[in-house]
Amino acid sequence: MSGRQDLLRTLPAIDRILREESMQDLAQQLPQDILSQAVQELIASLRQEILNTGESIPPERLHPSSLAAVAAAHCRKFLQPSLRKVINATGTLLHTNLGRAPLSLQSIEAINDVAVGYSNLEFELDSGKRGERFSHVESLLQQLTGAEAALVVNNNSGAVLLALAALGKGREAIVSRGELVEIGGAFRIPEVMEAGGVILREVGSSNRTHLRDYQQAITAETAILLKVHTSNYRIVGFTKEVTARELLPVAREHDLILMEDLGSGLLLDLSGYGLEREPTVPEVVKAGVDVITFSGDKLLGGPQAGLIVGRADLIKKIRKHPLARALRIDKLTLAALESTLRLYLQPEQALRELPVLKMFSADPEEQKQRCQRLYERLKAESLAAEIALIEDVSRVGGGAMPLTELTDWAVEINPSGKRTAELAKRLRAFTPAVVVRVQNDRLLVNLRAVFAEEEAVLTQILITILKKEG
Repeated sequence: MSGRQDLLRTLPAIDRILREESMQDLAQQLPQDILSQAVQELIASLRQEILNTGESIPPERLHPSSLAAVAAAHCRKFLQPSLRKVINATGTLLHTNLGRAPLSLQSIEAINDVAVGYSNLEFELDSGKRGERFSHVESLLQQLTGAEAALVVNNNSGAVLLALAALGKGREAIVSRGELVEIGGAFRIPEVMEAGGVILREVGSSNRTHLRDYQQAITAETAILLKVHTSNYRIVGFTKEVTARELLPVAREHDLILMEDLGSGLLLDLSGYGLEREPTVPEVVKAGVDVITFSGDKLLGGPQAGLIVGRADLIKKIRKHPLARALRIDKLTLAALESTLRLYLQPEQALRELPVLKMFSADPEEQKQRCQRLYERLKAESLAAEIALIEDVSRVGGGAMPLTELTDWAVEINPSGKRTAELAKRLRAFTPAVVVRVQNDRLLVNLRAVFAEEEAVLTQILITILKKEG
């Protein structure tokens, strides 16, 4: 033990490290207690290392300037935003990990307008009385979907949870086994139902469910026939599902609520742009579904939000549930959602102004030309990599349209004798960070989700990192 004690005495004093220039520079930007804590934690880790191994630590690691540099690097993280801009060169348009749908300029302006001061969030300017925040988008949703009423909350999982809790707590909801999806982050429909106090009644099999399965499962405890649109996966082959339109007569006969979670809600039919045919919200409303839930930040192209539309009496009941306040949408998201929905009043404007819709409808030949320019620019440099222009596909992402592949192009980078994963990591370390796709030990740079104003920056970052590799 005495040997370890001798080794522990080699650790420099905390105040000695704090006097180093790198720490003193930070003292003008950060409180002293943050700097002290960083050094204390560093010394504690070294002490534990000695106790665990019984071995000495190299002198160069123990020099006060070296330890100060390590502590300073840790402290500088407090001075930099953790949430920051990323250039998405993956070819996945609604990339869940990269924030899904980028917002339109109109949405950004709307956020700024309500963020810099006060707003009429819950205030009726005409009457001077208290108002409801969801009223700012309800009439728009009624107009765009044909629904009698609407409500918005902070995400679609919350929308499903709230609707189930308000309409079916303590009673049964019948769902096809093939629709018991996991909606991301390990949140599963059965668990959402359980949290809402609804009793799950599974019918059918994973690949085939018939109308009679629903009919035979109905009891006096049944409250809801629930359809969950499997937008994040597909079962192919020997399959059968019952549509909401087919379920409607059964729901009416037994006085049940027909509810459908569309997941990625579409207000426009985008099948003409190479996307697979998905039911639009107006079509589902017209079919007679009582309550419909969908996302704001997927195919809609807006901010994260959960939208609920349907029968006025049911929406009123949902609105009054205590969870509605816990899940309510904030003013900045509401401003962005309202501006997004207004664009849909003129479909051509939505296709022109919403970034995600523009990406969906991008001309493959124009995408090839963009990649061609990047390819030629990189080839003109002396880079430590093989550069090629290749055919590629883009994907919708965000748990939507899993089978859809959009014809596209990409620039393939094969770094000479270097580790591709390490190169990708260095790209992510830039400001702005660049995220590419790693495939077959190659870097693929797909430009469909890269904005035109980002191309020059992206090109320069690629040149810089590839030259550095050389």
